[in-house]
Amino acid sequence: MLFRDRGDAGRQLAAHLQFLQGADVVVLGLPCGGVPVAFEVARTLGAPLDVIVVRKLGLPYQPEIAFGAIGENGVRIVDDDIVQRTELDEEAIAAVEFHERQELSRRVQRFRRGHPQARLAGRIAVIVDDGIASGATARAACRVARAQDAARVVLAVPVAARDTLDTLKSEADQVICLESLIWFLAVGQNYHDFRRVTEGEVADLLHRAAVGLPEPYGVAVDRPALRDDEVRVVAGKVDLAGHLTIPESPSAMVIFAHASGSGRHSPRNRYLATELNATGLGTLLFDLLRPTEELDHAKVFDIGLLTRRLIEATHWLSHQHGASNLPIGYLGASTGAAAALRAAADPRTDIAAVVSRGGRPDLALTSLSAVRAPTLLIVGSRDPVTLELNRSAQRAMSCETELALVPGATNRFGEPGALEKAAELARDWFTAHLAPRIRSSKDTSIR
Repeated sequence: MLFRDRGDAGRQLAAHLQFLQGADVVVLGLPCGGVPVAFEVARTLGAPLDVIVVRKLGLPYQPEIAFGAIGENGVRIVDDDIVQRTELDEEAIAAVEFHERQELSRRVQRFRRGHPQARLAGRIAVIVDDGIASGATARAACRVARAQDAARVVLAVPVAARDTLDTLKSEADQVICLESLIWFLAVGQNYHDFRRVTEGEVADLLHRAAVGLPEPYGVAVDRPALRDDEVRVVAGKVDLAGHLTIPESPSAMVIFAHASGSGRHSPRNRYLATELNATGLGTLLFDLLRPTEELDHAKVFDIGLLTRRLIEATHWLSHQHGASNLPIGYLGASTGAAAALRAAADPRTDIAAVVSRGGRPDLALTSLSAVRAPTLLIVGSRDPVTLELNRSAQRAMSCETELALVPGATNRFGEPGALEKAAELARDWFTAHLAPRIRSSKDTSIR
C-alpha cells in the first residue's frame, strides 16, 4: 500500500478507528511525522489531540541508528544487544541521554505553546505514528501513556515492519496497522510524499486542534516525474538500496552520500531531496553501507570503502535512463562528505559541484587539493569542532570553495529553521553550478 502523504495515511487510518467514536479518547501523535497522521484521526473521532514526546538515543558516531529511546516522565529504554555489539560505555550513554533529555524538554514546550498536557488518567490513549521500523519510539510512547495511568493504550499506524509489530503487541492493549510488511526497508518507502514535517507545523496542527480549527493536513500536489522509484544501486560486487527521483526535463543529478542504512528515507534527506527536485534537479539517495555493515564503527569511517562505492554508484547512475549525459553533483554528510570529496578528486569522475552538510572533509585531507568541483561547506554555528575541521579543510582546497554557517544550528541541523536554511544553501549552490552542459567525453570521465 502506497500512501500519497501523511494526511492521506491519517484519513485511511481513521476509517479503521471509528469503533472508538464516542469513547473517552485522547489521540497522541509522535512528533514530528506522526502528528499530521494523528491530526486526521483526531478530526474524524472528534477527540482531543496532543503529542507524546519521545527521543531516540542514537549511537555517537552514527546517530541514525538507535540504541534506545527516552520519553516524558522519566521513561528510558535501552537495547542491550546493540550496546554490547557497539561497545558503548556508561559515560557515552549518559552523554547522549543528557543531550536528548534537554531536547525533549525543549520540544515539549515548543509543541504545546502553553496549551496544557492532555490528561490520560482513566482514558483511552490512541498513539499514532506515520510508521514503525525499529519500534523503539513506539515502545517508549506506550510506556509513557501507561505511566500517566491511561485506562487503555491503542497503537495505530499506517505501516510497520511485521516482526517489529509482533514485539509491540505486549506493549499496547490493541495494535491497529493498515499494512505490515515482511520486507521492510524504511517508513518512507511507503509514501509518495515523505517530506520533512517541521516543528512549526506540529505546533500549528496542535493549536488548530485545540482551538477548534480542524482542517485536513495539506494534500500533496503530484509532481510529474520520469522516475520516482526504489532501486538497487550496483556498486562493484555489492548491490545497495537507494531511491532515484528524476523529474521531467531534469537539468542535473545530485547523489546523496551517507553511510547510514536508514539515511535514504530519513525525513532530513527526503526533505532536502524534495527541495532539489522542485528546482528540476534529479536525486539519488542511497546507502553506502549495507544494514549488516552499518553498526561496524570501522566501516563507517572507512573512507576508502565509501569512496569506491560512491564512484561505482556514479558510474551506475550515468547509465540510467533519463540521467545519462547530465551533470552530477554530490551532497555528503558526516563521513559521506569525505567520500564525496575524495570521489570528486578522482580522475575517473567528472563531478560538477559538491555540498557538504555537517561533514568531515578533514577525513579526505590528502585528496582536497585535487578536488576540481566548486565546493560548499555547510556547518552549524553551534558545532565548533566540525566548524574548525571545515575551516582547515577549506584552506587545503584550491578549487572554488565557500564555508556557510547556519545560525544556531548544531551538527544534525535539528533546530527550528536550521534544515530549511541548509536546504536553501545547497539548492542555490547546485542550481548555480550544475547548469546544463554536455559532459566531458574524455577517457578519464565516467559515462
